[in-house]
Amino acid sequence: MFKIKNHYKLYSLLFFIILIGCKFQEPYKNHGIIFLENRSNTLTVNSSNKNDVITVLGQPHSKSIGDINEWIYIERVLSKGEYHKLGRNVLVSNNVLVLSFDKYGILKNKKFLNKNDKKNVKFSKNETENELTQKSFVESFLSSVRSKMYGNRKSGN
Repeated sequence: MFKIKNHYKLYSLLFFIILIGCKFQEPYKNHGIIFLENRSNTLTVNSSNKNDVITVLGQPHSKSIGDINEWIYIERVLSKGEYHKLGRNVLVSNNVLVLSFDKYGILKNKKFLNKNDKKNVKFSKNETENELTQKSFVESFLSSVRSKMYGNRKSGN
């Protein structure tokens, strides 16, 4: 007969194996520059230059299309959701740092945006109608074959 009090070593081993799979830290997925806000605080306007920025943050993720002296850095952190989220990823932080330089490479403007700042963007509700449809090659080829087939039938009658 199997008695509980005689098998405490087996139960403690089983309990230990279950605890091995547990993590006490949340699993994070990082994309971009980690701790972007802390690193950006080390940069000072009118004092730091492009070389200082590259030392602290590295090369920019992208540069502005209209102005090559505007650099953009991104930080995005995802975490696993709770049970009510069914394990889907939850956005923890989504930060963007926009740095503007003058023609000499000195930092002139520093703008830090977090995920709450980006919620205030309003988009237009209007939709643009596209009356010109682009057909694929196969679709245009088949429609031309069909028009030739039906064109010959009409002329034959």
